[in-house]
Amino acid sequence: MQFFATAAKGLEELVAAELAGLGIRQPMVEKGGVRFSGDLADCYRANLWLRTAQRILLPLGEFPCDTQQMLYERVRELPWLSYLNPDMTLAVSCNLRDSSLKHSGFVALKTKDAIVDAIRDRCGRRPSVDARDPDLLVNVHLVRNRCTISLDTSGTGLDKRGYRLDRKEAPLRETLAAAIIGLTGWDATAPLVDPMCGAGTIPIEAALKASGRPPGLTRTGFGFQRWPGFAPGVWQGLLDEARSRFRDSVPAPIIGSDASAGAIRSACRNGDRAGVDRLIDFRVGELNRFIPPEQTGVLVFNPPYGVRLGEEEALKPLYREIGDVMKRRFSGYTAYLLTGSPELAKHVGLKASRRIVLFNGPIECRLLRFELY
Repeated sequence: MQFFATAAKGLEELVAAELAGLGIRQPMVEKGGVRFSGDLADCYRANLWLRTAQRILLPLGEFPCDTQQMLYERVRELPWLSYLNPDMTLAVSCNLRDSSLKHSGFVALKTKDAIVDAIRDRCGRRPSVDARDPDLLVNVHLVRNRCTISLDTSGTGLDKRGYRLDRKEAPLRETLAAAIIGLTGWDATAPLVDPMCGAGTIPIEAALKASGRPPGLTRTGFGFQRWPGFAPGVWQGLLDEARSRFRDSVPAPIIGSDASAGAIRSACRNGDRAGVDRLIDFRVGELNRFIPPEQTGVLVFNPPYGVRLGEEEALKPLYREIGDVMKRRFSGYTAYLLTGSPELAKHVGLKASRRIVLFNGPIECRLLRFELY
């Protein structure tokens, strides 16, 4: 079977490396994700273990499409009964660009009509639509009059790990936090410090990785578990295998600090739900008073970067403080700072040795690397 692991722009290579680490042979990097071959067990394993992918799609059909009638007829021909029955619910999402059909909502509606008509013709009854929590989520990708119909094996996005119930406004996605850790090259043999950790996403993702815990273990479920062909024995075997690989300790400290006691309480609760609270040193403290462990390590910052108009000016002193703390307290460390504001980054007062383009949702950001000699 062919699968497609979707990824945020710029993270495709990370996802491919993760798939290779899971034993997937020759994952193929494409724009927006990574294509790979495997069986259902590989699909289950990818959903359970991938840290930086967004979703795992199962392409069901691909065809030229420039009219609504062509869309309807070709969708009806697909083998829907293998994945959907009248007692299930479905929803359809659509990504559309540069095509004769111009409205994504209409394309999704026409696709839904074709699916339920096909089921009704075979079974005498049709499945219902549930836009919020469907048993089967169908994705339509229509670009330049080429249509791909895929089934979303993940259900909800893989960034929804299940441990972060205490969410701040505009929090860092778990998949992006894991990607930042991957891009630093941190291998758990040196300390990892996040002195502005907020709800603790970066330290928690680091602890999950360092302790060999799959990020999908705390989720309430995946889309494929509702499908007719779901193999519970195979899934349970993967869960047992994953739990047998847990490590009860990590080689080097993982520290999350924040000036807000409320943020640290949320971080501790999130860490507890993730099963890694004992592996992280969460502490309340001001940034300019932080004392780092040892003489080398990885330092990660995800400060606010003024999404709203006029906020940048108020944040300039914070960025100057970050630069000052880097220079005074973290000599010997390698620092990484994620920001969506090039103007604010200038106020750090240090020259970045590398700039990596990342996207935090729709916001184009830079992950800046600083060598702190």
